[in-house]
Amino acid sequence: MIMKIDKKEILAVLEKITLAGEGQNMVESGAIQNVVTFGNEIIIDLKLSSPAMHIRKRAENDIEKAIVENISADAEIKINVKVDKPENPKNEIKGKAIPGIQNIIAVASGKGGVGKSTVTANMAVTLAKMGFKVGVLDADIYGPSMPIMFDVQTERPLSVTVDGKSKMKPVESYGVKILSIGFFTQPNQAVVWRGPMAAKALNQMIFDAAWGELDFLLLDLPPGTGDIHLSIMQSLPITGAAVVSTPQDVALADARKGVAMFMQDSINVPVLGIIENMAYFTPEELPENKYYIFGKNGAKNLAEDVEVPFLGEIPIVQSIREAGDAGRPAALQTATPVEEAFEEITKKVVAELVKRNEHLPPTEAIKITTMAGCSEVKSK
Repeated sequence: MIMKIDKKEILAVLEKITLAGEGQNMVESGAIQNVVTFGNEIIIDLKLSSPAMHIRKRAENDIEKAIVENISADAEIKINVKVDKPENPKNEIKGKAIPGIQNIIAVASGKGGVGKSTVTANMAVTLAKMGFKVGVLDADIYGPSMPIMFDVQTERPLSVTVDGKSKMKPVESYGVKILSIGFFTQPNQAVVWRGPMAAKALNQMIFDAAWGELDFLLLDLPPGTGDIHLSIMQSLPITGAAVVSTPQDVALADARKGVAMFMQDSINVPVLGIIENMAYFTPEELPENKYYIFGKNGAKNLAEDVEVPFLGEIPIVQSIREAGDAGRPAALQTATPVEEAFEEITKKVVAELVKRNEHLPPTEAIKITTMAGCSEVKSK
């Protein structure tokens, strides 16, 4: 016998749920547009004012949990979500698009020394191995490291003419196009610039560069949340951000601030997830052992707490450090646990990016086709 569920009973349950960032419950705020029941099937039309994926997921989970626990565990629930753009949109910081660049991913950390640049370099070469066209902008003005990590310290960007204008041609290594302030300074020269000067240099590397066609441009941001970050948000339409942290509390506290920065109303950049670096140590002579030197599952727990995806963990491996110092990212080594770890994380980043482009206002929608271990990007 099919149980008939009463609409009033459903609304009474939904009155106990409050949307993130709003003071009223779902029914009072008008978020619940309509409820239809057919036997044990429940169809709910939900209107959200924010396009953020974490708010959508939380709302859907709260609704399903409330109905299952309070009305019927056998209920078949379908939730149709509509994002309602306000008539007077918030004054968001959004930059102008760069022709030819499909997706821009910011790699950030609240704290220095957690391996953000190492993760960026290895994600870049992993994407290139998958068949994508990739660029890296080293936005860490005061501590550029990409020239070393890609073994191009002595290279200098050439000048090329594009549509009658002189542009910088990025340096290329391992199939990745790279621009960094490190190409324009001496190894022993400190960059002692105030914010406006640093922002001007960044804008030149962004808009006066001949990037060509790119599927992904990765931004290696400086640690923290400050002037450079705001300049980047004003200059570029960031598709999404990945936050890197180590497991210990002091790093997680700063990573939480990094996530909060991207979620601010004036910025509103989707956080694709959190990556845990230096997750554990496995000695070569004891391959089955894992030693959690900096704590266990810290970044994973943080991801759950702030309701963003956990993208994976990278162990403490000597070869990662050696490869970075030698200018050959560790992910280039084939059939190794390090290559597998970076490949898994990179695939998750791309998967979250696909979700972002399907559910949020577009920069450019992309479709991923996986064939024989190789991914392709096709613009819709």
